[in-house]
Amino acid sequence: MTSSKPEITKLEGDTPAQRLLALLEVIAEKDQFFTLQSLVEETGLPKPTLHRMLQQLETSGMLQREADSRHYSKGSRLRRLAENLLLNDTVHGARHAVLSQLVDEVGESCNITALSGGEVLYLDRVETSAALRFYLHPGSRVPVHCSASGKLFLAQMRPAQRRRLLGQIPLKAFTRNTLTDIDTLEAEIETVHQNGFAFDDEEFLPGLICIAVLAPDTRGGRSNLGIAIQAPIMRMTHDKALQCLPALQRAAKAIAAIDQDAMPQGDSLASSE
Repeated sequence: MTSSKPEITKLEGDTPAQRLLALLEVIAEKDQFFTLQSLVEETGLPKPTLHRMLQQLETSGMLQREADSRHYSKGSRLRRLAENLLLNDTVHGARHAVLSQLVDEVGESCNITALSGGEVLYLDRVETSAALRFYLHPGSRVPVHCSASGKLFLAQMRPAQRRRLLGQIPLKAFTRNTLTDIDTLEAEIETVHQNGFAFDDEEFLPGLICIAVLAPDTRGGRSNLGIAIQAPIMRMTHDKALQCLPALQRAAKAIAAIDQDAMPQGDSLASSE
């Protein structure tokens, strides 16, 4: 019986620094010691290249060699980085608590999103306990033109800026409800601008409806945080979604207050002048 070759984990990145970070991500998932050769087989990188990368990480304290000099493990600096991240990431914890409270109140899955290029990025998500639900994990990306949060981000832009973005991304039809005509989409965005909230009416996934608002920027600028409720059409209608709007807006204000509290004092003073 022949053993199959291990699947290659490609290190993504256009620069040496990005590839070094990608290698750290691979290493962070390991629960045992590893060798240069095992990483060569796992990543497919040339041995000299990988050896040089490991030397950099070892010199910086991110990795350490074990007593046999062949095996590596996570270094004290990398462990300290992980500990400090968990200890000091109170903003994420506070936001997540608000999101969890919103899910408890409305009974449906809720998420926090941000605009990333021509896509909407899911920063956090809490799922409903209901049996029927759509799974969109943190890190998921949705095209801006068929997302409720995306429409809100677009509505904040100047018309010329919005046209420039929409002119460069394909307005792909994901369902029969996806808005793929630029003029129709512009009309929808104008409605969103007037209302202060937006719907995704089965525009990205069949059977999924979504309502979203923005977390207001307390400094008076544009917001890059959207808060949304998502539910199957079997449980959610437009009217029911609008009934959830006050709870959604309260959550958005709470998250905006968390972000304001986390802003360095000097930045807050400068923005108020």
